[in-house]
Amino acid sequence: MANLAEKIKAYLEQNGKDWKNHLYFDGDIIIQNASDGTGDKITQWNVGGLAKPTTEQLDALESQANELKALNQVYANRKAEYPTIEELVVALYDTDDKAAIDAKRAEVKAKYSKP
Repeated sequence: MANLAEKIKAYLEQNGKDWKNHLYFDGDIIIQNASDGTGDKITQWNVGGLAKPTTEQLDALESQANELKALNQVYANRKAEYPTIEELVVALYDTDDKAAIDAKRAEVKAKYSKP
C-alpha cells in the first residue's frame, strides 16, 4: 500500500511536475503526522500552478503510487548491487575489467527487472 508521500509523487507526475524538485525540498511540501490517529497530513503545499490535492484525488492514485514505489525499489536494489565508482574507474583503463563490469550490470538489470 502506498503511503502519502508516494501518492503525492504520483499526483505531481500526473500533473507534469517533477517531484524530485518539490517533495521535501525548500519546504514546498511538508507532511506531518497529526498524532491523533488519523495519520499523515499535508501541512504545507507550495507547488506553483498546482492545487493541493484532496484525499480523494490522492486515494485515486493508489495504483500509480504503488507502481512508482515498486520501480523505485528496483532502482534501489540495482544501485546496491551495481559496480562501485572505483570499479568503474578501473574499468576505464582495462578492457577485461570493462567487460566484467558490463556483464555484472546486465546481470543486476536482469535480476531486478522493471515492473
